[in-house]
Amino acid sequence: MYQMIVVDDEAELREGISNYFPWESLNIRVTGIFENGRTAFAYLKAHPVDIVLTDIRMPFMDGLELIEKAKAVSPSTCYVILSGYREFEYAKKGLLLGVKDYILKPTKYSQIYEVFSRITAELDHSAAAERREENLPDAGRSVISSVKKYIRTHYAEVTLDGVAEYVHLNPYYLSTFFKQQTGEKFSDYVQRVKMEAAASLLERGGQNVKEVAEAVGYTNPNSFTRAFRQYYQCNPKDYRRMKQGL
Repeated sequence: MYQMIVVDDEAELREGISNYFPWESLNIRVTGIFENGRTAFAYLKAHPVDIVLTDIRMPFMDGLELIEKAKAVSPSTCYVILSGYREFEYAKKGLLLGVKDYILKPTKYSQIYEVFSRITAELDHSAAAERREENLPDAGRSVISSVKKYIRTHYAEVTLDGVAEYVHLNPYYLSTFFKQQTGEKFSDYVQRVKMEAAASLLERGGQNVKEVAEAVGYTNPNSFTRAFRQYYQCNPKDYRRMKQGL
């Protein structure tokens, strides 16, 4: 089961969400409950967990500081904020820290279930991909490595046929093999590389959204904006503004 801690200075909420939500149905076990970021961080240094659910405003160390410090000792942990504050600055800082979701109090059972269902699905996917990578024969690992390297170098114009030709495989076989070995569709991996490259260009500045879209292979800026919003939950202009602290 995935291990999670809950951090909130409201005792009633802290105890309620820890003890009365059906975490086991999501393959999650609450292994610690803390009233502030300082005690939670002390625990995390010795006991890394898979998920941290934290409030923001707490005494001694707030939730954002906790996440920032904890990521240094446990970078693979997923973080979710549960807060009664809707301030843009909090959401912006959460995005910068790579928070998985920002849930506003009071929240509904269905929303919590939806958020953590998605997170455990992502964790399942990552764990399966790691196992497949460990068991992959050297020849297969070499092919996957070559494919990923080619995509990251040619993401603007990459196609399945082009990559298949590069590694001397049938396109259908390559697509199937890539999914079997990585747990991720070829098209999804290409899209992820494009979006990560676009995000990097937006952070760097110097290009407008249309130019960034073209740089990652989109001829239609509107299509790029839709794809970017679907991936990062915000449009390119807002992403740049948040990353640059504007």
